[in-house]
Amino acid sequence: MDEAGSETRSETYAELAAVGPYGVRPGHALITMVEPHPGHEYAYNRWYEDDHYYAGAMAMPWMYAGRRWVATRELQELRVPEKSAVAQPVTAGCYLSTYWITEGRYDDHMKWTVAVNKRLNRDARVCHDRTHVFTAFQNHQATVYRDGAAGPRDVHALDHPYAGLILQVIDTEGPERRAELLERLCSRELPRRLAGSPAAMVTIFRPTPLPGDRMTYVKQVEGADTRLTLLWFLERDPRACWSAHFADLDTVAGEAGRAELVAPFIPTVPGTDRYVDQLR
Repeated sequence: MDEAGSETRSETYAELAAVGPYGVRPGHALITMVEPHPGHEYAYNRWYEDDHYYAGAMAMPWMYAGRRWVATRELQELRVPEKSAVAQPVTAGCYLSTYWITEGRYDDHMKWTVAVNKRLNRDARVCHDRTHVFTAFQNHQATVYRDGAAGPRDVHALDHPYAGLILQVIDTEGPERRAELLERLCSRELPRRLAGSPAAMVTIFRPTPLPGDRMTYVKQVEGADTRLTLLWFLERDPRACWSAHFADLDTVAGEAGRAELVAPFIPTVPGTDRYVDQLR
């Protein structure tokens, strides 16, 4: 590119930054649970940590926070229900990545991420020895806090050193039932569950369909009109408090919905292969 072309491109960046929302609220999220193929666990972990976490996510506009999580075999065996509409078998998906996207910038981010991931694929910078078990962009619906105004907010959740995370996916019969469930979770069920527990907050999202030009190895999102995704942020390792506080999370929706996945994770240690030898 000549000097004039480079200058034009720089001016375009300045123009884009000067318009549109630029708050810090996590209006949207990317939540992606992946299963590396047997025998490729170490290679997958290094590819994701050393390249894809940055080039395929954090380097993109409006994606401003991220964190990776892992489920050892011990954690996988805590999952319910045994027959899940999300993961078959329910133990599938030992790595989870979560990212926050600036509210109101979903469309802008999606155009960028589709283009970048096509480029990464052409440049052989994509690991194909993996299966996307649950990958969805999501719109933020609510956050419920254990301690009210005290403590970290949802904007801090992926940077605060939480000791664990629970991914919970609930299916309902339709949009109206989902709205009813959301209201009941926020006003009654989650405040009751959080009180005195090791969970500091729960963020609630609903999935959005992926664009038609998405990468072919990522399946279309299910439950866009019926599903809620909950992220429980824990101050303790879930293995140390599961039976006392979270073993019955699959009942939290009551008759309003069915928990299709309740899956605990712990944070990865960036730059290391810690826990890779505990996945199987």
